[in-house]
Amino acid sequence: MENYVGIDIAKHTFDLCGLPRQDIRQFKNDPEGIRQATRMIGQLQPKLVVMEATGGYETPLAAELYAAGLPVAVVNPRRIRDFARAAGQIAKTDKLDARIIAQFAATMEPMPTERINENTQKLKALVARRRQLVGLHTAESNRLEHAQSKAIQRSIAAVLKAIEAQLETMDRQIEEHIHNTPPLRQRSEILDSAPGVGPTTAHMLVTELPELGRLNRRQIAALVGVAPMARDSGTFRGKRMTGGGRKGIRSRLFMPTLVAVRHNPILRAYYTRLIRHGKCKMVALVAVMRKLICILNTMIKNNQLWNPNLIKIT
Repeated sequence: MENYVGIDIAKHTFDLCGLPRQDIRQFKNDPEGIRQATRMIGQLQPKLVVMEATGGYETPLAAELYAAGLPVAVVNPRRIRDFARAAGQIAKTDKLDARIIAQFAATMEPMPTERINENTQKLKALVARRRQLVGLHTAESNRLEHAQSKAIQRSIAAVLKAIEAQLETMDRQIEEHIHNTPPLRQRSEILDSAPGVGPTTAHMLVTELPELGRLNRRQIAALVGVAPMARDSGTFRGKRMTGGGRKGIRSRLFMPTLVAVRHNPILRAYYTRLIRHGKCKMVALVAVMRKLICILNTMIKNNQLWNPNLIKIT
């Protein structure tokens, strides 16, 4: 029988369950514990190792397993909880979670996550930090609008100035890192060549969507969460909805899509046609977003800059 491994990760420890034997072991989430777990998993020769995305606690273990040549899938925790509820498991402990993750791996067999190398991981950290700074800048700007006291206004202005300086530093570090990493620079230049996609969006896609160019159009649309999903039952025909996938990518593609609708002649014509046929604006924008990500996927796959003469919109 094929072996599957489920791992429940916490800050200081992680629990590992292997199927079909269902043996559960706990390891410390430190370099030595990770090495011990990697050796044990390697001996099992699993078809798949599944762990939840835990905000970064899973990264060192996943990197070590990737380096050992093991297939690893880092999945959204919501999928695991939905699976657990469907299986009737309401109780929640680390050991039970490790077992249900292993059962999820054996039953659902999610696609292994694309390996992120060291250069891409560093760029991902820089882009994430830039996103945090932008959030801080927006929050402080909103506070400035309502500040009545001159002292408070001066304090907020000083903070904004410091954040803006950090943003400039972060942008410079991101540019330098991409410039000094040829594969990242090439992918970024291809994405940046599409009207509506600027350097910030290109950097985000390079770091957070490494599957771009390796999947077909249906798979990449579903991964981002812009593929329409059927809601039919019997004679009932429900409204098609989008969702799921990588919400962070989808939300940050919204503004580039608005820009593309205005300045990208191919996508502007597609958007206009949808509106003319009675689609509401938001539905049309999501459809344009799907077309945009599919076009970018093809450009990366073919290693080709934007060329409107080669793009057909149906």
